[in-house]
Amino acid sequence: MSRNLLNTHLPRFQHEINFFFFSTDKTLRPVLTVYQLTDYMEQENHTAMKSYRCTYCKKSFTKLSHCKQHERTHIGEKPYTCKHCKKSFSQSSNCKQHELTHTGEKPYTCKHCKKSFRSSSNCQRHEQIHTGEKPYTCKHCKKSFSQSLNCKQHEQTHTGEKPYTCKHCKKCFIQLSSCRKHERTHTGEKPYTCKHCKKSFSNSSACKRHQQTHTGDKPYTCKHCKKSFSWSSHCKLHERTHTGDKPYTCRHCKKSFSQSSDCKLHERTHTGEKPYTCKHCKKSFSQSSNCRKHERTHTGERPYTCRHCKKSFNRLSSCRRHEGIHTEEKPYTRKHCKTSFIKPSNCKQRQERDASASLLKQNQHDHCFKPRRDLQESAATLDGKKSCMLSSSTEAENSRQIESLTCWICLKEFSSETCVIQHYDEHMRLR
Repeated sequence: MSRNLLNTHLPRFQHEINFFFFSTDKTLRPVLTVYQLTDYMEQENHTAMKSYRCTYCKKSFTKLSHCKQHERTHIGEKPYTCKHCKKSFSQSSNCKQHELTHTGEKPYTCKHCKKSFRSSSNCQRHEQIHTGEKPYTCKHCKKSFSQSLNCKQHEQTHTGEKPYTCKHCKKCFIQLSSCRKHERTHTGEKPYTCKHCKKSFSNSSACKRHQQTHTGDKPYTCKHCKKSFSWSSHCKLHERTHTGDKPYTCRHCKKSFSQSSDCKLHERTHTGEKPYTCKHCKKSFSQSSNCRKHERTHTGERPYTCRHCKKSFNRLSSCRRHEGIHTEEKPYTRKHCKTSFIKPSNCKQRQERDASASLLKQNQHDHCFKPRRDLQESAATLDGKKSCMLSSSTEAENSRQIESLTCWICLKEFSSETCVIQHYDEHMRLR
């Protein structure tokens, strides 16, 4: 092995060598023979050793800088500070990317659609949407991914590994971001703020979604109907309504779903799991949204405000229905007569009421006029005098049937079918 090769390679292993001495030229030299070093190099090349180990969770890394960055996630150290808002970060690259949100600079541009991005990684991920490239493959099911992180997280669904644990309730997670997001449900922290209305959010994705309600930006388009969406995930979910794809299957009854969240909620109907607990009365819920709605009954919080009269509501759906009173918008329409309603429940109730009324009228008609038809048919089969006798008896029977048209609900009698139908309409209005 040449001396130049040895000098360039030695610094990579200084952290692994325990014994050093200073030579006469004051340079640090290891007590290690060339043969020992050759064996070490061969072992490193063949087994791809991860020499740096985290002191907290024993995870290994190939680079010391990566190990130090990881250890900061345990101790919470954030040595890099934004020049504009003094927000702190554990990595200098994250700090620089954050500063671009203040300056508005987007130095990286997509080669296909010229869309700009603040980071090269985001730009590369976006370009894979155009190329369809998925270079990372799961070792267990051969499913392909465009990002190595997504592939690793998917593989953990096979192994069941959940390396990140909540500090408050010891719940485990596959992703660090999911763990931190969950911990904010305990602390109530909302570090992400809308640039337009200063509303705060516990996660960045919710904040971005909210900001798009101000900007109206919808960059993702359905391949089938050209409908636009603010988020690629929403676009993919919508496209499944065209294709009928339901990739998520219940482990208990094999029912399929188009969304993983719907599948998880359904599985809780089998297991009875209710992981979300009210902070005030300890009542449990299977959905976090239902838990938050319930907690508002304790706190009296009404976060949704009418744009026209500033009246407040504890549910977004209630607020939107109320705003329809001001705008006179009636988005829900009956199928048959095109009557419009503000509430979907009103539309559904009207359709059910009409169906019930139609059924009652048909039953009343069949009950009252079936005997008359039977008598007429029997009269038509007889001849001569029998036919005349039955005809006269049929007329008498018909007159009695007409006189005894009776309401099935209140047993009131009427002389004509029209009166009975009008009477049933009164019952329907009173229901």
